Amino acid sequence: MRFFIFFFILSNLIFTQSKNSIKNILIDKEYDSKSFFVGATIGHGELSKPSVTNLFLSEFTYLTPANSFKQTAIHPRPGVWNWKKYDDFIDFAEKNNLTLRVHGPVSPQASKWAKNDSRTKEELLRNMEEFFTELCIRLNDEKTVKWMDVVNETVLRNGEWFKEKPGDSSWENPWTQIGLNDDGFPIYIVKAFEIANKYAPNVKLVYNHNGGMERKMWSKVLETITYLKNLGLRVDGVGWQAHLRDKNGVGLVKEDLNYLSYLIDWTHANSMEFHVTELNYWLNNENPKSISVQKRQVLSYNNVVNTLISKKNNGVVTLNIWGLFDRKGPGDFPKNILSLYDQLGNPKQSLYAIKKSLMNKSINLIFEK
Repeated sequence: MRFFIFFFILSNLIFTQSKNSIKNILIDKEYDSKSFFVGATIGHGELSKPSVTNLFLSEFTYLTPANSFKQTAIHPRPGVWNWKKYDDFIDFAEKNNLTLRVHGPVSPQASKWAKNDSRTKEELLRNMEEFFTELCIRLNDEKTVKWMDVVNETVLRNGEWFKEKPGDSSWENPWTQIGLNDDGFPIYIVKAFEIANKYAPNVKLVYNHNGGMERKMWSKVLETITYLKNLGLRVDGVGWQAHLRDKNGVGLVKEDLNYLSYLIDWTHANSMEFHVTELNYWLNNENPKSISVQKRQVLSYNNVVNTLISKKNNGVVTLNIWGLFDRKGPGDFPKNILSLYDQLGNPKQSLYAIKKSLMNKSINLIFEK
């Protein structure tokens, strides 16, 4: 019965909210256009699909391209460069007056060449420096680019550095094997921020990270950011991916939401911005169309968005939805990845829930009873 009432109330909002795009809500409700951003991610293959680009443009003015600016796409191995995807996204952003966050960090999403077990430290460092230097030089002159992710997924949930694995097909971080400096921090992290500071002075620099609200993990991340800043390196923002997970995901756990609030406060207190960079909802074996799943996704999104709204007067906060549509996952987990629209392109309750929070400037957390 509670499920019925819950969705009946949300359904009554659809008629009015469907006439209000997210970008218009932000204007109408007088959100600060310089400190509060809501956007989404589309892939390079979707740029050629008007049904997708028109949908995106109807709702958003803030775009994060999916994976087209990473080492594996641009400079996967020595002597090979490919800037087509980069150019296509820059052209799309310029044509439509969009604000870009470039997701092209030095990260585990590396090429098979970089993951090959025969690679030497010297080869990896040379390739990383070549790629990231050229990327920063180009981005620095792009008027549409406001932010760039410098590193991504550096620390495991247990607080240890994310490292390489045997073979070239696993999720791994090959750059860590370049080594640690005398202070115990990965050389690639320091080097990446040195390059970005030198060659991208016009772009804001984000330290992006994954996981949930694991305390040991975030303690290491915050320690690393503090270390970089103490070296005199500019770090402008902290990113959290926010791939929310099933029944025990961050969006449904009060203690984790309180820690998220602490992270945002810590970031603002240290003169940085806070970015939710890749929001979506991961499932294992449950039916993605079930009422219980839809309700948990709505509640999770409400709580994350409401937390951001509650911090909007303290510093810059941004929200990016990673992918517009529900889709199958890459393997056993997640088996399904949920977003704002179903696989047929129909808007979901999660979209209307975000709009409702933005319209009401909601700051309260909501939990199942």
